[in-house]
Amino acid sequence: MNLGFPEMLFLGLLALLLFGPRRLPEIGRQIGKALGEFKRASSEFQNQLEDEVRQLEVLEDSQRSIAPPPAPEGSIAQAASSSPASGSPAAGPPLPPASGDGAQGA
Repeated sequence: MNLGFPEMLFLGLLALLLFGPRRLPEIGRQIGKALGEFKRASSEFQNQLEDEVRQLEVLEDSQRSIAPPPAPEGSIAQAASSSPASGSPAAGPPLPPASGDGAQGA
């Protein structure tokens, strides 16, 4: 709805005739307060909606995160990942049980 100057002037004169010069400023303040409250409520709603959309996007991104691809066969990365970690004892054949007296062979 596009109101030009002549239409606004007509509406102002009509309001002046209907409500009188005493009540017109009071009605203008009430309309201004109502419009301000409506703008605040609509911007708050828009902000909440944008926050929810951002949270959903973050959630979707975290669910879509791609794990790194496995190392190709025979590569150094695969050999390093399959060998035991440094500092831990090497896994070898099991040792025979030790004798109870602590002396060997006699």
